[in-house]
Amino acid sequence: MSKTNKALLIILVVLVADQILKVWIKTTMMLGEEHQVFGNWFIIHFTENKGMAFGLEFWGDNGKVFLTLFRIAAVIGIGWYLSHLIKYNSPVGLVVSVALIMGGAIGNIIDSVFYGVLFNGSFHQVAGFLPEGGGYSSLLHGKVVDMLYFPIIKGYYPEWFPFWGGQQFIFFRPVFNIADSAITAGVISILVFQKRFFKVHDEQQEDQGQQEDQQENA
Repeated sequence: MSKTNKALLIILVVLVADQILKVWIKTTMMLGEEHQVFGNWFIIHFTENKGMAFGLEFWGDNGKVFLTLFRIAAVIGIGWYLSHLIKYNSPVGLVVSVALIMGGAIGNIIDSVFYGVLFNGSFHQVAGFLPEGGGYSSLLHGKVVDMLYFPIIKGYYPEWFPFWGGQQFIFFRPVFNIADSAITAGVISILVFQKRFFKVHDEQQEDQGQQEDQQENA
């Protein structure tokens, strides 16, 4: 399988898995509802956020539109970079990592751009798809659906601990989705293997440039 097909397959798998789970959650659960999968440490917990990965937010509605437009611009840039990596025969690991990031970014963009129009609200009700009265918001103002919750370790900070003394400690507290996971996996992979990835990438790019120069001078 060519690197182009591998990248496209990874992006497609991330998108399909991410959207199937999100639509299922959105159309079968109310906001805040949860189901235990493996005891108390893996829970499907339905929540929505207006902002960045893992529920972060900033600047209200204007920030939401800015973030969505920024994501779209970022995906265009990532797509160009991915094609550049494939053109210069970069390592498969680097191509896969960037494809994971791109697939995850597109997955969350779909929520942000379209979910406000496609679904009604999930507060105290199970949302419907394409409701007669219209969606819960407008284009570009959709909320990202999150559901994966892993409160593996629970406890309390000691009283002497600065700022959070006596408060409950949970690891891992954020609720996220498959798209967030794909982005995180891609970024971590690049950080861990960057020396290997970019050394080979630079060598391949140099060889490609020399071959093109030779062809031009022939």
